[in-house]
Amino acid sequence: MAETDSAAGFGALYERHSRAVYRFALALTGNVAQAEDLTAEAFLRILEAGERVETLTVRAYLVTIVRNLSRNEWKRERRRVAMPAEVVAAGADPAVRMELEAVLGALQGLAAGDREVLLMRAEADLSYEEIAVLTGGTAQAARVRAHRARKRLMEALCRKT
Repeated sequence: MAETDSAAGFGALYERHSRAVYRFALALTGNVAQAEDLTAEAFLRILEAGERVETLTVRAYLVTIVRNLSRNEWKRERRRVAMPAEVVAAGADPAVRMELEAVLGALQGLAAGDREVLLMRAEADLSYEEIAVLTGGTAQAARVRAHRARKRLMEALCRKT
């Protein structure tokens, strides 16, 4: 991959993808420190992979690394998704906090695959084609799965109110 051949190229790669990768990691973990660690580890691994990663699949590759690292961490700790530290630290309005807790709880209640597809689309800003590559399906299947997962998420949220 030409972008990792130089410090400037890697910097450009980081600038282009780091925010989306971090948002995905934060949505998966609910923890700022873990999200930062996962993001850093993903970029380290892509730097080490170098030429083996195609430029067109960089973001999908990064998201896959974060997803796998997060799964490994979850298996070790069996943790639940926590409230993002930004909301806690900012002293968010109690109504906002309650709404966020409800959404996080509903997300946690989804099947892991459904939750990941939603997060890949919403937080990592992946296209359905990129999601298809990661999940081993088609773009249409990814679109349908995301739609059904959103529907289940909304149903879960409606049950809580």
